[in-house]
Amino acid sequence: MVEAKTKKRKVSKKTKKSWRKHVDIEDVDKFLENTRQEERLGSFSNRENDDLFVISTKPEVLSKKARRELLQSKEPRCFNVLKPHSSVPDPIAKRNRVRTKEERKNPILLKKEALRKAQGIVKLKDKLRLKNKAIAAEKILLRPKRGEFKDDVWKEKTDNGIDTEWMYPDTVRHTMTHFGVKKKRLPTSLHKKPSVLPAIEVPHPGTSYNPSYEDHQNLLREVAEKELELMKEEKHLERVTTKMFKKVSPAEKEKNFMNEMSEGLNLENENTVEDIDEDTDVKSVNPPVKNAKKTRVQRRKQKEQRALAHRIEKEKVEKKKLADIYKLRLLDKQLTKRERKQKMLREKRLKQKVLKVTETKVLSKIKFEPLDPDFKLLHELTGNLRSSAPAGNLLQDRFKSLQQRNIVAPSVIKLKRDKAKVKRFIKPDHKIDMTTVRL
Repeated sequence: MVEAKTKKRKVSKKTKKSWRKHVDIEDVDKFLENTRQEERLGSFSNRENDDLFVISTKPEVLSKKARRELLQSKEPRCFNVLKPHSSVPDPIAKRNRVRTKEERKNPILLKKEALRKAQGIVKLKDKLRLKNKAIAAEKILLRPKRGEFKDDVWKEKTDNGIDTEWMYPDTVRHTMTHFGVKKKRLPTSLHKKPSVLPAIEVPHPGTSYNPSYEDHQNLLREVAEKELELMKEEKHLERVTTKMFKKVSPAEKEKNFMNEMSEGLNLENENTVEDIDEDTDVKSVNPPVKNAKKTRVQRRKQKEQRALAHRIEKEKVEKKKLADIYKLRLLDKQLTKRERKQKMLREKRLKQKVLKVTETKVLSKIKFEPLDPDFKLLHELTGNLRSSAPAGNLLQDRFKSLQQRNIVAPSVIKLKRDKAKVKRFIKPDHKIDMTTVRL
């Protein structure tokens, strides 16, 4: 089948846009691309075969050692960025370069510095720089390698030969900083343990699977005493709450309520009307007060009475002083009794303080309650570990130990969340008056 020749359209090439659109310049672009490639890589027509091709005499598969040596001798790839990737020469042959600080210095100043250095005259900042450089180099040498722990940093002494007994901790830290040695501060969390109680307490010997008779009886006695205390407390609460109130029937309760509410009301004589005497004298609530002045005799007697009371009070004080001299034995006895009482209170407070150290602190609104001691009755003891039944819960025991040692706050498992009590009511305009509704 012969292809039909299409007639070439005549288009205008008046403008640059139309010229570029309708003129084929593919051969020109190809020529320019080849020219640029020859400039970058050089002309291949002028090169010899030895430059273009190499006869490989080495084996294709190299050993691991040979490959490593070849890689070591090879130039790193990161340097390829610094090399020119084109054979095209730089169009700007002469470029300005920023001179270094040393190059910008005056030659006369450079000559003076060289003369001072030869004479051993060094500036203070250069001395400090050399000193800091030496200290840094020494620190680098003394620095332990990764994963190497030889010294205890908290036991390291950094007092630098200074008597720090009379200094406060802040003063010591300030002084050590000026000597170039910083005093390490122990974290606050490590100053003191949360509790003096041991992490794992030794269990009672009576809880063993094969205990002695005395240990087992002592354990049972302790459990029985604790149970008796709980029963006594329950009886006390029942006595002061439930048994304090009498049981009253609803009718009697209603009757008592009516009697209490009607107390003071004269219900029997409710319909009687008292006669009011109209001829009774009417007295004023606030009668007028007469301004009766005191006479001279009354004032003189009042003054004498005040002087007499003052003299009697003064005589009582003097008499008490004399009586206190004769009551020295009694005062001594009272002071001795007071001191004895204060001593007893002091000892009691010290005992309470010692006990308070071992007690659990209040970390939440829930009070800490220890676990009930595990025990077995006499007929439950088997004598060997294999046939003895498991007792207690290890996870619960560890959790209670954390609470007792003030590490975890006491809490209670709450499966149901409390909801806020919402008061519901009907709006006034939504209420329905049933009396007006027609059925």
